Amino acid sequence: MREQILAPDVSRRRENSRDYEYLVVSVDPHESLTDARRRLVEHAEYGKWELHRSRIYSGGGRRFWLRRRILRVQRTA
Repeated sequence: MREQILAPDVSRRRENSRDYEYLVVSVDPHESLTDARRRLVEHAEYGKWELHRSRIYSGGGRRFWLRRRILRVQRTA
């Protein structure tokens, strides 16, 4: 299982794409789906990630895109 965090792309024209950061979880065909599901649930519960997209490839591999909103804090002092 491989995980990769994608930073928001500033050059995109859509405004909402800069409000999220993405985590891509890739699962090989020989890996257990229950382990992948457990990993996704942990990310959702503790890291505040939500499932944005999932794809099953013809070879049996799976890829899941998780996203979470970027909180921008403004200085008050």
